[in-house]
Amino acid sequence: MQQIDPRWWQIASLSSLLLWGTTVLGFGASPFRFAAILATAILTQLACSHLARLPVFEWKSALISGLGLCFLLRSNALWLILLGVVIAITSKFVIRWRGKHIFNPTNFAMVVLLAATDRVWVSAGQWGSAAVLAFLIACAGVTVVQRSRRSDVTFAFLIAWTALQLVRALWLGDPLSIPLHRLENGAMLIFAFFMISDPKTTPDSRLGRIVFATVVALGGFWIQYGLFRTNGLLWSLAASSPFVPLIDRFLPAGRFHWNAPVSSTTATSHSKEAPMFRPALSLLLVAVLVFPMSAEAFCGFYVAKGDASLFNKSSQVVLVRDGDRTVLTMASDYQGDPREFALVVPVPSFLEKGQIRVVEKSVIDHLDAFTAPRLVEYHDSDPCMIAMLRQEMAIAPTAAPQAGNAARAKSLGVTIEASYTVAEYDILILSAKESRGLETWLRENDYRIPDGASEVLGSYIRQNLRFFVAKVNLGEKERLGVKWLRPIQVAYESPRFMLPIRLGTVNARGAQDLFVYALTRTGRVETTNYRTVRLPSDVDLPVRIRDDFGSFYKAMFTEQVRRERMQAVFVEYAWDMAWCDPCAADPLSADELRKLGVFWTGSGDRGGAQDVFVTRLHVRYDREHFPDDLVLQETGDRTNFQARYVLRHAWKGSDDCPAAREYRAELSRRQSREERTLAALTGWPVRGVEPAEVNQRKWWELW
Repeated sequence: MQQIDPRWWQIASLSSLLLWGTTVLGFGASPFRFAAILATAILTQLACSHLARLPVFEWKSALISGLGLCFLLRSNALWLILLGVVIAITSKFVIRWRGKHIFNPTNFAMVVLLAATDRVWVSAGQWGSAAVLAFLIACAGVTVVQRSRRSDVTFAFLIAWTALQLVRALWLGDPLSIPLHRLENGAMLIFAFFMISDPKTTPDSRLGRIVFATVVALGGFWIQYGLFRTNGLLWSLAASSPFVPLIDRFLPAGRFHWNAPVSSTTATSHSKEAPMFRPALSLLLVAVLVFPMSAEAFCGFYVAKGDASLFNKSSQVVLVRDGDRTVLTMASDYQGDPREFALVVPVPSFLEKGQIRVVEKSVIDHLDAFTAPRLVEYHDSDPCMIAMLRQEMAIAPTAAPQAGNAARAKSLGVTIEASYTVAEYDILILSAKESRGLETWLRENDYRIPDGASEVLGSYIRQNLRFFVAKVNLGEKERLGVKWLRPIQVAYESPRFMLPIRLGTVNARGAQDLFVYALTRTGRVETTNYRTVRLPSDVDLPVRIRDDFGSFYKAMFTEQVRRERMQAVFVEYAWDMAWCDPCAADPLSADELRKLGVFWTGSGDRGGAQDVFVTRLHVRYDREHFPDDLVLQETGDRTNFQARYVLRHAWKGSDDCPAAREYRAELSRRQSREERTLAALTGWPVRGVEPAEVNQRKWWELW
């Protein structure tokens, strides 16, 4: 019996998901780019088939590879993506063993480009982790893998990956919301259903495929959580694929062919597969993807001494990243008694005194002003004149304690590894064996630990993180004449590129805002475990919001958070530090950049260095919608972006030429559009627009 070619199902599923991603999720790639990728794939397949003198032109396989690259691979240089297409298709013809190509073409092309250049990247977070999206991908994928008789490798991988995530969560003491959030990741599901399940590159036998899928899951888990590198599953699949011929040698079975008829033996074998995998795992997928548990879960949390209650509602973090080297600067909105202030931050390594500094808040304020969303004002020219100067201006919104008894600490499993005084702060570097001992030590030293902190602390302890504890030294503060608490800065070297925001939800009353300013050499920074989306920009708004831009911006951001179901990180600014257009503030000088930790620039009072790219991220989070810490990655994207809003002042002249009458008629329509745009962005009601005043000349003025 001849079955329908499973590749038709795969093409339909991939095309539908790609269309949904571009239209609903807003991937930002143009139809021309997708067309160029798919055309290159088919032409490369045609050329290789001709050179290999194949009797059949397998264009469907080429189209699938092209769609796969459209899904995940990103670059500002189209030629690099097209090179990846050529690498993917060519690898099927060149890298072969006994008539079977070794690597999944899409996977091979991505890892080659990722290893060769930093101008390409994989946006693993672009699909988000919404349960509905995950369920749609899973349903589409189940159809494909069952049609190609490869559901065993997909479900074996999902079982292994799920087990690893759950075991890790149980070992760390994390709430189940964290592994469930990771299992809902759209990129992971696409990998499971459309990449690892490639029937031409997986082992021939069922047992071999199960072994292969388990090895890929173990390797990806080790790369992601042991080496703390992004794209662990892609690297693991590429590293595991050369072992497929060895698995086929020891566990032989019939070779897969796309258009092979389904024999009675094959059909029987396939039917036996269904009871083994499909019903139970379908229920598992529905349970995991559609009914995520709520989480019971800035860089740290603020603890109060005595009966003080501190709530951290907004924070600013500057992240300087180059390779594995990170400089983290933390500023908060704390305004209470400095005697009641303490900051606890998990850090990945031991910190020497020279790795801790204090910086002036003015530097962060300057960076905030430089990257802040801005208004731009234009004045309409006299329509009756051939030329008129246009005025433009930009407006930016103003937008270690006493160590105590060391023996007692040791008895609680707490080790005070170092104690420093840095400017007006006393610093402790702590490590602990278990969270209850750390919690007890903090309480015995007159700190109030918020309820629920112990579980989060335990997770970080089991990840071998240390704790950076800062408290105000009142004597040093008075001696230095410091009025306001200054931001604290730490430098460390670690492959971990993340922000541990979970502690920030422990003593938070409701949602809070975090502003992240990332400075890198390469380009834009994005999150890999949450969607990173741009704010609406370059829109015309009513002139009346000029004097109340702050209220507009808050309402607009709140509305965008609502539309994204509070599950996205927003880009407010991404630009080269050397210039701006328009400028809300001057670029930071090289000296200011060095104070923030940009160690690769020279000193002096000149403008910002050319190799510093700044990304401003804004996230509103709570424990329910952001159960996991922010995992970040650098990309090669140097595309300029800014949250920019335009005010156009109407021309108020009295000339009455035909062009002026036409201008006034269009002005009313334009102002109505601006009011509707304002309402759409903020959720405010639409405000009516008075008809534009027609300043017609009196009859006697024509005499």
